[in-house]
Amino acid sequence: MIIRRYLDPITEINAIRRQINDVFGDLTTEALSKADWAPAVRLVDRGNEFVLTTHLAGVNAADLDVQVSADGVSISGTRNQPEVAADDTKVLYDDTRYGSFQRLVNLPDAVQNDQVVANFADGVLTLTLPKVVEARNKVVKIDLGGTAAPAIEAGQA
Repeated sequence: MIIRRYLDPITEINAIRRQINDVFGDLTTEALSKADWAPAVRLVDRGNEFVLTTHLAGVNAADLDVQVSADGVSISGTRNQPEVAADDTKVLYDDTRYGSFQRLVNLPDAVQNDQVVANFADGVLTLTLPKVVEARNKVVKIDLGGTAAPAIEAGQA
């Protein structure tokens, strides 16, 4: 039996990390070649509509491509790296991700993709996606005499 002493656990952890990167490195390289980064998104259900907010600081509206289908949203584009002035200016630290991106968001219910309202201001894209009528929550008022009243959309009662 070989007894091995671990003198420096940080060195051992780094060695394991390198081995994992060697195994999965090809997969991450392929994923990054399709999209260099992905913006943060937030999807909110407001009953009759979804509101999708995407944070795109530093992205120009002309560099965006937004496509909405009945069951999903595709947002893609490019964030260009700003040019540095030639006169002794050095970038000391930049944690911003640049390049192309694509974000696909599956919607839990179908939407009316021809009724979408978009707003792009201050680096935030907001899409208001109205649900199709069949997907909206409906409340049925029950008559105690055994007959049902007509359906009422949520929020009207």
